[in-house]
Amino acid sequence: MMIIKLRNGFGLAALAIAAAAVFGGRPAQAADISAHDLALIDRLTWGVNGSTVAQFQKLGAARWLDQQLHPAADNPLPPPAAAQIEAMSDASNLTPATINAFQAQAKEANQLTDPEARKTAKQVYQQALNDCAKQAASRSILRALYAPDQLRERMSWFWLNHFNVHQSKAELRLLLGDYEDRAIRAHALGKFGDLLRATLRHPAMLRYLDNAGNANGRLNENYAREIMELHTMGVGSGYTQADVEALARILTGVGIDYRPEDPKLRPALASQLVRDGAFEFNPARHDYSDKVFLGHTIRGSGLAEVDQALDLIVHNPATAQHVSRKIATYFVSDEPPQSLIDKMAKTFIASDGDIAQVLATMIGAPEFDASLKTGERFKDPVGYVYSAVRLAYDDKVVLNTVPIQRWLGRLGEGLYQRQTPDGYPLTASAWNGPGQMMLRFEIARQIGSGSAGLFKPDQADAKDRPAFPLLQNALYFGGLSRTLSSTTRSALDSAVSPQDWNTLFLSSPEFMVRQRAELPHEPS
Repeated sequence: MMIIKLRNGFGLAALAIAAAAVFGGRPAQAADISAHDLALIDRLTWGVNGSTVAQFQKLGAARWLDQQLHPAADNPLPPPAAAQIEAMSDASNLTPATINAFQAQAKEANQLTDPEARKTAKQVYQQALNDCAKQAASRSILRALYAPDQLRERMSWFWLNHFNVHQSKAELRLLLGDYEDRAIRAHALGKFGDLLRATLRHPAMLRYLDNAGNANGRLNENYAREIMELHTMGVGSGYTQADVEALARILTGVGIDYRPEDPKLRPALASQLVRDGAFEFNPARHDYSDKVFLGHTIRGSGLAEVDQALDLIVHNPATAQHVSRKIATYFVSDEPPQSLIDKMAKTFIASDGDIAQVLATMIGAPEFDASLKTGERFKDPVGYVYSAVRLAYDDKVVLNTVPIQRWLGRLGEGLYQRQTPDGYPLTASAWNGPGQMMLRFEIARQIGSGSAGLFKPDQADAKDRPAFPLLQNALYFGGLSRTLSSTTRSALDSAVSPQDWNTLFLSSPEFMVRQRAELPHEPS
């Protein structure tokens, strides 16, 4: 067993006792675990930690995987994390009336005649919008770090990125929490068609891609194009510009209405009005002509046309291929084997787009197992930061996610901050530049040498609760240590303090990538 010599003469046993006292408990213990099991856990979660390994060992691989693929609907967060979310304003369930109140605040600010008063009122309004976005990010981070259904959380981020919206457009900061919770997370392991429909009916997507302004006589193709190019079939899959135009016409009248009263409609159209929260299908704005879409004639019939078009898209083999390829790129490699994609696409088609079944096919495939053994999956910024915090503090719940939000922003993958609808890149080559690595080393130092503000509540008069993690723990000696190269172990042996050791470990080449099922090859 490797023992670090500390400058003050204390051994690791004394340090562990001190760290346990600071944390209010003891680090989660785990028996020895194989490199393969570590790699499997790390690939399907937001990062290995002691409590997740202990649960894996308690259940066994098969039951653990089944619970990840089919989690309980009410899988609870740890009470300290749930309490933080409960204390936030309920921006994950905004009603049209609430949004109207925000918009009235903006209108009142613009109507003030005194320049300074108007400026102050606008700043107050913008701060309220920023608070909504910050709270949405806090909820997202707390769930990612501590939810037991880790695979659902990883897929929630994947789908949020796949169906990307940008927080700075219009009123989107008000809508982010609701969009992530109700449109994305609720369907993250369900049917792809349900997920697609949920995003289509959400005001965040309709505002971001401009379909709220798409009407008969004022056609806007933005959303129709991105549905086919990014969300479903993919570029080069055989659809034409005529199909984009037809889908845009089908989507006319699909929009947003925050007003409590219904729009005034002719009696012949009134029965076709559909309102669901802020979602509205306004028949007066719809093009009721017949359309030819993907080789099929869709008769002008109102909102029913949208369901017909989405069915054609979801059941198109190109959608199965495109979605399967993106999922495989996310979990397996930058260039996943076509044989794996074909297996996943076959399951997608046979299961009517059941995401959990597609994932089960991927996980059970020999190509996936091979990627665990030999493939180094470089972590993107979200993966790096989340895995570092999960390993460092395990089930000790952070009290302030703002440092994490800032780290993600500095690393170029801030939540809700991708301006273009394509989402952040899933390939390693987008994230392994020298500037990125320098920032990661700095973040490793902040996490490894102190609390970095994570345990200082986000309040003006709050006091920090200093702590630093003990990474050289049971999980390290029971598994992680055996995944390190001799070069990394030598570097760790040179650490002059526990904080220095933590920083070196979180900066190591092995921690920058997902765990591998094969131990490092040592030169003879």
